[in-house]
Amino acid sequence: MVEHGDIRVVHRGGSKINSREPVISSDSRLLLCASGECVKVFSTSTEECIHDLRGHTGLVTGVLLRPSNHLQAYSCSADGTVRLWDFTDGILIKTYAIGYPIYSIHASPNHERVIFIACVCVCTCVCAELFQLVAVHLPQSGDRLVEARELSAVLSDVSSNPAAIAFGRGGEYIVSAKGLQLEVYFFKKQKSYRFSLKENNKKGRKNTFTCVASHPQDDCIATGHEDGKIRLWRNFSHKKEYTYSTLHWHHSVVSSLCFTPEGTNLLSGGVESVLVQWRYNQESQKDFLPRLGAAITHIVVSPDGALFCTSHSDNSKELLSALRIQVTLSSCVVVPQQKIVDLNTDFGRSLLLIAHMCLDIVQQEYIHQSGLQQFEVVKAAFTASGNWLASVEERKQKDAELELNLKLWMFDEQSQSFVLNTTISAPHEARITAMCFCQSTDSQTTMLVSTSKDGHFKAWQLATPAHTEDDGPSWSCDFVGAYHSLVPECCTFSADGSLLAVSFQEVVTVWSPSSWELLTTLSQPPGAIRDLCFGKLSCSKYLVGTTANNLLCCWNLLTCALEWSTSMNTSLLLADPLSENMAAFCPQAGFTDLFVFKPNEPRPLYSHKAVCSGNVTRAVFAPREEMLDSCEESSQWLNHSQLYFLTQCMDLMTFTTKAEEARQMAASKQLVIDDSIAMTPFHLLLGKHRGQQQQQESGQDSLSAERTPLPQGSAAIKELLQTPAHILPSTSFLCSMFVQSLLISVTDSREETKHVEEEMESEKEEDSEEEEIESRAVRPPEMARCGQATETATLTKAQVKELRRVKKLDHGWLSSVLDL
Repeated sequence: MVEHGDIRVVHRGGSKINSREPVISSDSRLLLCASGECVKVFSTSTEECIHDLRGHTGLVTGVLLRPSNHLQAYSCSADGTVRLWDFTDGILIKTYAIGYPIYSIHASPNHERVIFIACVCVCTCVCAELFQLVAVHLPQSGDRLVEARELSAVLSDVSSNPAAIAFGRGGEYIVSAKGLQLEVYFFKKQKSYRFSLKENNKKGRKNTFTCVASHPQDDCIATGHEDGKIRLWRNFSHKKEYTYSTLHWHHSVVSSLCFTPEGTNLLSGGVESVLVQWRYNQESQKDFLPRLGAAITHIVVSPDGALFCTSHSDNSKELLSALRIQVTLSSCVVVPQQKIVDLNTDFGRSLLLIAHMCLDIVQQEYIHQSGLQQFEVVKAAFTASGNWLASVEERKQKDAELELNLKLWMFDEQSQSFVLNTTISAPHEARITAMCFCQSTDSQTTMLVSTSKDGHFKAWQLATPAHTEDDGPSWSCDFVGAYHSLVPECCTFSADGSLLAVSFQEVVTVWSPSSWELLTTLSQPPGAIRDLCFGKLSCSKYLVGTTANNLLCCWNLLTCALEWSTSMNTSLLLADPLSENMAAFCPQAGFTDLFVFKPNEPRPLYSHKAVCSGNVTRAVFAPREEMLDSCEESSQWLNHSQLYFLTQCMDLMTFTTKAEEARQMAASKQLVIDDSIAMTPFHLLLGKHRGQQQQQESGQDSLSAERTPLPQGSAAIKELLQTPAHILPSTSFLCSMFVQSLLISVTDSREETKHVEEEMESEKEEDSEEEEIESRAVRPPEMARCGQATETATLTKAQVKELRRVKKLDHGWLSSVLDL
């Protein structure tokens, strides 16, 4: 067994960006989002991820702009550190070691060099964790790593939810909500007041606090509750005189509240996917921005009030200006096809993001109502070329039959998006368990197979009608198969499309798609088949499958016998289309192991323990543009394809080798000179000459037509390049001579320009010559016919100008005509 050796697992994208509240820069140009163990910096205009602020070794739990410097930001993490960043340049300035896992971070302009963090109270037992709000004094030091040990407790029992803590009036007091209690702590008085609510309201719904927000100027606190109500608290500086008013539009949990910087509006959001804007002191007037796609989890406003940002439960963000959507940001993850990415790992929502395009699959508005079930995308499959997409959406209402829709989408080259081609209502009588396309390169035999709990599998054939040219291709059912009333669980095509394997619980059936004849059945040890995969290239005679009793089995299709089996809990199995290699991801003890093997032998070619924490949800082999030049045994399986996989935290990971990293580093540092620059000796020495291949193909003539060669044999250039540097004259002495040698001389290609300049000069001289021309007599050619004498004629001024113009014309082309 070969261990990982010089192969490293690296992060390539993805991650959740909705776990914590984002931050908008003061100029509204950048958006900072906590994403896994890093902070992503996005451009609000181009959607581009400009920087990945990396340095934390644990989950980032909060991001905050530094109150005293709008170009810097704090980030906190479960690794027990707070880091200060210059986020515009992506530079780590300082790291403060706190020593305790941090769950949220807060700051205010009134508290210079002090931050407030929420961490686990040290004195609590493990079974009942209590969180406390702690003030941390940040010491001044020139070191990059500083220990911050000066801590003081502010509030002893707070929520771990950052949305339940807020500063008021620029930092005069801090508000914390937890359960049914609201606590306000005044820093000058060093005194706190607590306010409690009853557990249930008059209708029996819970009054539990979910989020808080404080007015930037007035003494007003807004709180959100589980029953959908918003309460505005006033006079809370005296416990017995406090009052509150109630706002109610949301019918379920209020997840986020935010005041605008001027305090003129209050924004609220929840599971309804609607952003509500309340007018402060005129709460009866409110505006709505509906159909945001998914439940709202966070709402933030830029410091200048020009931009709003909403985070959503589907791991997306909407950037809004004047309650209008400007930009949609999302963390994309890969589905097993090239250039195809999916917005969600569980297909729980109705949107797929394909090659950076947002595609609405369900094409219905999302309506949140208790007991109301929505259509959800549960399956998706793509052809190898990415030209076709198949999606399955289902909805199960109480006391009603299951609703199923199978949709086939065709990629449109003109719009660069998928267009709905065929919709099949009720393709099966029960839930669809698996789908796969025939991976044959023959586009005329495109086929889709779906398996269902109804005990049947169906083959859907793409056909183009021949009776009219206007009708496009469409899909229809070509075959319905079954086996002894058993339920099919998975299906897969061979590499050439000549075989179809369908598992019926513990039995594997092999069919011929050309005749739909059952060719054979394969037996295996007890246990339902969970996944099937054909071998590739020289291993195409093998079929590999995983079972529910944690077995990895390999059948030989020539002998129809079990070749080998091994005990292995495999959650994901896939084959490399460009080699014989297969990858098996095996979860174990909170981590996932990777094994790479060939079906012809059970010995792994490569293994990597704990490639990630949790489970791997998706994986794909992506062909390389250039073959990896590696002779190491441990990395030969990466020569043709690169393996990407997606974790349950939506982190996109891949494998790289030391040689590949060195090559990428060298390529990034290589000096590249544009081809439009003339070929100088320095160009040939320091730049990569890209025109050599073109010169071989098109010859010297085409190359000389595109570029003007310099005097390569110049004595000045030879002297400069061949003379040792320590005996050369000073640079100031050589500079003028060297620059003169690089000047391009005038060539024949510029004669036309010179001709025009001479013509302009001659026109300027015409005025001074006109008087002389008028006084002279111009004689035409002599007429020798019939012995007649010639006559003298005088030309006008206009005729003289015309003759001068004709005289300057080039009549050389006549000679070539006469030669013919």
